[in-house]
Amino acid sequence: MAAAAASSSSSSCFTCCFRFIKLRCKRCLERVADVTSTSAAGITASRSEGEEAQRKQGLHQNHPRKFSWDELERFSSNFSRVVGSGGFSTVYLSQFPDSSLGAIKMIHGASSSQRLHRVFKQELDILLRLRHDHIVKLLGYSDDPEESILVFEYVPNGNLQDKLHTPKARRGGKTGAGADGEEEEEGVLSWNSRIKIAFQLAQALEYLHHKCPLQIVHGDIKASNILLDSHLNCKLCDFGSAKMGFASSVLPPFSSSSSSATSSSRMMLGSPGYADPHYLRTGIASKKNDVYSFGVILLELITGREALCSRTGHKLTSIAAPALRDPSKLPQLLDPRLLRGDDPELLEQVKVMASISATCLCDSPALRPSASDILNAIIRHQYSLLPIS
Repeated sequence: MAAAAASSSSSSCFTCCFRFIKLRCKRCLERVADVTSTSAAGITASRSEGEEAQRKQGLHQNHPRKFSWDELERFSSNFSRVVGSGGFSTVYLSQFPDSSLGAIKMIHGASSSQRLHRVFKQELDILLRLRHDHIVKLLGYSDDPEESILVFEYVPNGNLQDKLHTPKARRGGKTGAGADGEEEEEGVLSWNSRIKIAFQLAQALEYLHHKCPLQIVHGDIKASNILLDSHLNCKLCDFGSAKMGFASSVLPPFSSSSSSATSSSRMMLGSPGYADPHYLRTGIASKKNDVYSFGVILLELITGREALCSRTGHKLTSIAAPALRDPSKLPQLLDPRLLRGDDPELLEQVKVMASISATCLCDSPALRPSASDILNAIIRHQYSLLPIS
């Protein structure tokens, strides 16, 4: 009996232990299932949140993204705020989900015009290769069948054309922080700010001409294509005329041997007052075209006059030629808004910038400096010009 009782007791104990272990295993499995279910839900939610954050942050990452038409309509309030326009495009202000601002450039007619569509594709291809502090940043694009769109960072302080030549700039009024961090006085770009803009533009050109894997000729350097941020830093824009490669040859823009249809469809590089005369004569496009236009920009910064006078049609290069040949005449050329009485230091700085301009405007492209040469010249004289950071 004792043995049987002991046996029965052992069997009962074993059964209880088995049931306890089985129950523990069941609870463990339930917990694992709960944890797995919770983790899966958490991962899904986290992934969804991460994708949303990535989508929002994608605007400020290094790689431009493709936007849908619905997104662009939403970000621009149905394209209601126009901030600029050109011959074939309109620029709209947009606000993204992270509250940052952008500029949506809509190219009209690209869907029906092969030439405009080709220009859009070429500009997009070039912009996707560029990363530089003084070139406007491409945030994204849309190649919707109806409209071709480029999305850029918003540069809030207008362009150099407006800052130098609009009636408001001539009348006066606050324009933004100058090169030394202070407000520009009476709406006039200070001399230090002008030198800073010239230096930064030269940096952008050096990058395009010498530091890109495929060297790039901008093809349309002019004051209205130099945007200015809130600190008056330069941002070069509009690569619709740009060409990739060391140099490319095209027919002269108004060749008498070409048919009228061909002439009308050919895109001329440069704008009136800025275009390189050598290019206009020969049709040979090269980096030295940009250097010539840079020389014109320097003259605008020195004189405060437009590259092509809208009233008389006179070119600034013709007006400034005597003073460039004879530096003693430079005070007569200097923007009167910059005059600070008898200021020998200012006049010495103007002479340096005028001498750089004169070399850029040489009739022979071979005699013009490279963008790197221009930068070295400014740096060599930086202590007589201003400390450039």
